[in-house]
Amino acid sequence: MTDEEPIERPEADDYDLLTYGEAGVRLAEEIQREATRLTELESAGADDVEIAAVRRRIEDLKAAAQRQRAASEASADFTRFFGYDPKAK
Repeated sequence: MTDEEPIERPEADDYDLLTYGEAGVRLAEEIQREATRLTELESAGADDVEIAAVRRRIEDLKAAAQRQRAASEASADFTRFFGYDPKAK
């Protein structure tokens, strides 16, 4: 994912639940907000400590997004392999 990519919510998601797709979108949106904030801070000549904190937050959010993608893929693999969704009732 690049900073310029549009963020799309999966159409099949149930928006009453925090699904893998919705969690991924929320993480992507937060990463974009923080990237914008970082650019603004750098342009304004903000304190190095504040800039470093925002950079760390972005890296943490990106790591969380990677973990979320891996969990989403593992769930999809289980469903494909066993032929059912273990969360469905």
